[in-house]
Amino acid sequence: MRLKDKIVFVTGGSRGIGKAIVISCLKEGAKVHYLSTSPSPHQSEMDEVAANAGGQVVWHQGNVTDEAGIVSLIEEITKEGLDVVINNAGITRDTLSFRMKVEQWQQVIDVNLTGAFYVAREAARFMIRQRSGSIINMASVVGLTGNAGQVNYAASKAGLIGFTKSLAKECAARGVRVNAIAPGFIETDMTDELSDKIKEQILTQIPMGKMGQAEEVAEAVLFLSTDSSRYITGQVLTVDGGMVM
Repeated sequence: MRLKDKIVFVTGGSRGIGKAIVISCLKEGAKVHYLSTSPSPHQSEMDEVAANAGGQVVWHQGNVTDEAGIVSLIEEITKEGLDVVINNAGITRDTLSFRMKVEQWQQVIDVNLTGAFYVAREAARFMIRQRSGSIINMASVVGLTGNAGQVNYAASKAGLIGFTKSLAKECAARGVRVNAIAPGFIETDMTDELSDKIKEQILTQIPMGKMGQAEEVAEAVLFLSTDSSRYITGQVLTVDGGMVM
């Protein structure tokens, strides 16, 4: 029960890595608020985990690009407290740069980077007054290495890493830690859609020879959420099977 009686907020919590994070935090006794544009198809599972662990899960409908909505939501949540924030919401609009429309560029930047800024800004305001808290931004190995066909996504994740390090410096003296996690290729609904040929190509880039699991990313989130990482801030933790060494 590493998060017993803690209040956690997760964006993009309805499926994939976000769902795994919500469930992992619930198992540790937290009350978890999660944001998504639609309810999770795994809501019954979340409710059961929460009941068994003595936690609680609350879904909020919304979009991280809605600044006024984010301000209002975090204000509502912080009435009971806020200990951990995980900026997990993210989208892709992949295509080669010379084919990319401005809308495809801007949509990815708005969700992956600007949305994370809205959430982290409001959370940091509260946590600084509280003089404690952990903010975790979900980056990507693509933000460290780049990837053809993903200039928008890579730019948003690289920007998120720079944002993480800068915010960490602003908040450290007030007891608030800010870190990033950079997953590699993780088995999710998104990677399930890849062809076998592409999956084989991906595996050649991973020294451990396999894709990761969403639960393995969630374990990294738990580490950065608790006192186990109390002297760690401004760091990027790669969960990638050795892709980036």
